[in-house]
Amino acid sequence: MGPAFDHLHPQLQRRFSVGLASGEACTGRGVMDRIWHGGAFVKPFLALGTTRNILVPRTGRNVPFVIENVPYTDTHGRETVTFVRTFDLPGRSRRFDAQMVLGPRGDRVLDYLGTHQHLASDLYFHAEPDGSLLIRSGEHRFREGVVDVRVPELIGATAEVRESFDDHSGRFRIRVRVVNKYFGPLFGYEGSFRATYSDIRSCGVRPGLRPVREESRA
Repeated sequence: MGPAFDHLHPQLQRRFSVGLASGEACTGRGVMDRIWHGGAFVKPFLALGTTRNILVPRTGRNVPFVIENVPYTDTHGRETVTFVRTFDLPGRSRRFDAQMVLGPRGDRVLDYLGTHQHLASDLYFHAEPDGSLLIRSGEHRFREGVVDVRVPELIGATAEVRESFDDHSGRFRIRVRVVNKYFGPLFGYEGSFRATYSDIRSCGVRPGLRPVREESRA
């Protein structure tokens, strides 16, 4: 983000400074006011994604959730930060896993999705005039073995994440929308949470937080 990072709310600056240099991990605990998805045609794709902890196949209101942001060095020597979200839905918790790595040219963040990092998205970060953070996804790629292909617009989607800090409540607010160019809104959630910070030298990366497979291709 360069100098634009200084325009973020101070609490957002701290939260998105989590890394090996800061020595901090961040855990957010709160409630999703709403988890939603598009029409019935979306359900098979969401159900397939949930087998690899990508997206959430169910809707709900007032759903407790946790987001874990823990930095570590992956097996390819890159600094990585987890964005693992666990939604405590009735009957069964669901996870949406992502690991973020700085792109090789430093101009984007690579967002590897799921337990096996089969999907990768480019992310671009922007500071809004009110001090909030806007994250938009760019190109998506599917990778498995020798396969490395761009996901077509017809079946791909654009993600938009808005995160802010409410000084009155002392909580972070988050809103996520995933939209297909042709079929419209597919999935999203919105809610709020409080954040706590811990020293990564003492807490480390708990078992099950890292992906099963780590993709080397950027």
